[in-house]
Amino acid sequence: MTVTADFAISLDGCIAGTGVTVDNPGGDGAEPLFEWIHNLASWRERQGMTGGEENRDSELMREWFEATGAVVMGRTMYDTGEEFWGDNPPFRTPVFVLTHRPRPALVKEGGTTFTFVTDGIHSALARAQAAAGDRNVDIAGGASTVRQYLGAGLVDELQLHVVSALLGDGLRLFDGTGPGRRRVEQVRVVETPLATHLKYRFTH
Repeated sequence: MTVTADFAISLDGCIAGTGVTVDNPGGDGAEPLFEWIHNLASWRERQGMTGGEENRDSELMREWFEATGAVVMGRTMYDTGEEFWGDNPPFRTPVFVLTHRPRPALVKEGGTTFTFVTDGIHSALARAQAAAGDRNVDIAGGASTVRQYLGAGLVDELQLHVVSALLGDGLRLFDGTGPGRRRVEQVRVVETPLATHLKYRFTH
């Protein structure tokens, strides 16, 4: 089992724009980070739609879906995504939401369940690992949640989908992860017209 984190990111290190709210989940000016994914066949399948481009980007997205057996996310990501995901979210696995606000578990269509965890990142990860079986656990975001897991040394692999855009300002993934240094090795580089897909493995 591998603990992963997987993000679209701008050339200047942003995974969202400024002004992230429930009504503006990507933040201001962040459209280029997400435009590349919306017409992929593998993404559209997960949204209950047909068609879309079947290309290398789509293959990588399908690979992620198939390998992931559980997801951890922060409450802000859940709140900003809840309406967009609707009754049939794309995860189709157990999702554990870090929060200080308890809420009963939600069972959605397609196999997605949202369980709200109030006792910290280690508890959420342990529950996700138990639910995932021999598949991966993905730390989905947002930025604060991923920084906590990176700072604690709990992420094994990091995949970045680098989009050719400069946001200038926004939520930068690696700000505030702590002073510790971790070594990484490059596992894969895939270049496409839509993004450059980089996979790294943390070494100890």
